[in-house]
Amino acid sequence: MSLSRTRTYVGFGFGAIQAGLFLYEASRTGAFGRLVVAEVMPDLVDALRRADGHFMLNIAHNDRIEQVHVGTVAAENPAIETDRARLIDAIASAEEIGTAIPSVSYYVSDAPGSLHRVLAQGLRQKVSIGGPRCVIYAAENHNHAAEILEQNVMSEIPAAEQPAVRDRVRFLNTVIGKMSGVVDDPEELHKQGLAPAFPGSKRAFLVEEFNRILISQIRFDEPFQRGIAVFEEKPDLLPFEEAKLYGHNATHALAAYLGNLCGVRFVSELRDIPGALVFVRAAFLDESGAALVKKHTDVDPLFTQAGYTAYADDLITRMTNRYLRDSVERVGRDPMRKLGWNDRLIGTMRLSLSQDIEPRRFALGAAAALAMLDRAHLDEDTDIEPVLAAIWQDAQPAPAEATRILRLIQHAKAVLHQALSDDNTQLFISLSG
Repeated sequence: MSLSRTRTYVGFGFGAIQAGLFLYEASRTGAFGRLVVAEVMPDLVDALRRADGHFMLNIAHNDRIEQVHVGTVAAENPAIETDRARLIDAIASAEEIGTAIPSVSYYVSDAPGSLHRVLAQGLRQKVSIGGPRCVIYAAENHNHAAEILEQNVMSEIPAAEQPAVRDRVRFLNTVIGKMSGVVDDPEELHKQGLAPAFPGSKRAFLVEEFNRILISQIRFDEPFQRGIAVFEEKPDLLPFEEAKLYGHNATHALAAYLGNLCGVRFVSELRDIPGALVFVRAAFLDESGAALVKKHTDVDPLFTQAGYTAYADDLITRMTNRYLRDSVERVGRDPMRKLGWNDRLIGTMRLSLSQDIEPRRFALGAAAALAMLDRAHLDEDTDIEPVLAAIWQDAQPAPAEATRILRLIQHAKAVLHQALSDDNTQLFISLSG
């Protein structure tokens, strides 16, 4: 069966991942005749409509910025009743749906246009009209985003209707290693020569060219053919999700927090800081990588010394792409969340310790994250235990494990305090000594 412009794609959230991954990849397949995006920010909906459903995308290659045009995309605001009705109709007709919103906490609200409620109504309508089977890509950065989304959606569907809905839909987790962002600094837009998303807009989408996205294996009784064929299905996605969180995300955050102490604005500037990339690579391979390879041996070629080395070297090159110009501020934003018990920094330390590997470098990253939260946390007389205890409170960690992690960070804090000087460009050299 030909897929030429016969399909409908619906996306939730009009940020860089939706624009630069899902809508872009869907548009370039030629398989979709209808692209729809749900967005709750009225200014974005209005801007896309004024542009007749077209927007510009900037793609960072290793040697240039490529500007591409994407469209036509219909924009709907689920908070508006008429828009919501059209969105529900689109879901009923869609074969592929992608959620790309800030976090899984945004799945549910009390509003009629809540994502989980709109999806439930669209899926119920899909069953009633005999609409096509569909998959829903949950692109929020959470290892169990698909399960959380499915549970929330099904809670809005009467029990008697749930079996029929479940026959029509599969919720898929994703591992999205594509770095992206929205640039809204006029100076940066001009300096990089970026195309604004819309004529006259002060926002630009900037994404890297990478598009090797992993998804859960689709398990329908009958084969399902995806329009966005570039995604790669995996029978067990969790090891790859851990590689993303404890490898990619953790190392990216470590680079940003220590880079902040060096005074750099962009992660790419670490290429010019003595010892920085050597230090970052050692953290990636000797701590995160060694733990993941040990834990997931025989799962996939990625989890071998050669496979993980190639993965790390590729990512470090991409993280420091001068054309992507990923800012330390963006990568390091929300340090309290990234210091969470199960998140990238502390989670990587815990993973390493579980595999008998001392996470010395990631402890330094955690101490640097505390410094980004408040530089006073690096002072000798500042007690960081209450700060971390408050961050970890909801996770209720085992006291012995929490004490072990805390001691490593306290030691790292002392090391950082001593290493900082008037010339912090030498910081990585000092920390490697």
